[in-house]
Amino acid sequence: MTQPAPTRASGIDPRGPRFGAAITSVLLVVATLLGLVELGAPGLGAAFWLTAVIAALFLWGVLSPATAPWGVLYRSAVRPRLSPPAELEDPRPPRFAQGVGLFVVGVGLILHVAGVPLALPIATALAFIAAFLNAAFAFCLGCQLYLLLQRAGLVGRAATPV
Repeated sequence: MTQPAPTRASGIDPRGPRFGAAITSVLLVVATLLGLVELGAPGLGAAFWLTAVIAALFLWGVLSPATAPWGVLYRSAVRPRLSPPAELEDPRPPRFAQGVGLFVVGVGLILHVAGVPLALPIATALAFIAAFLNAAFAFCLGCQLYLLLQRAGLVGRAATPV
């Protein structure tokens, strides 16, 4: 089933996901560093629990983006202080990107519990790279993946015939 393209009224301010990506980048770099410091330590350390919180935030962004904490903070505290965006963007690619982030850190959490020592810091480092690219350069890897899958007709509206 295809979804219609968003209208101006249903689009999102593209600065919102970048704001969330900046906060997420900080959390992910802390989780990565903690994961490296805690290598070989017994039990589930702070890196695991911080990554679990990050995964929960990604899940929240997928299931209910309108109530996700970074979006609410952006809309209530940051956006009112900015001029309106030049354009609004389709909310589906950033939402898909949240799912990609959830998948990456989720795999890291599962492999960490399974005993793979470097799984957690590698997963958080990969997610950090993606979040940082979005925050610093407005390049959303998950959004680009969504667009590739959309062109292939696998997500969103069907690919247009050439």
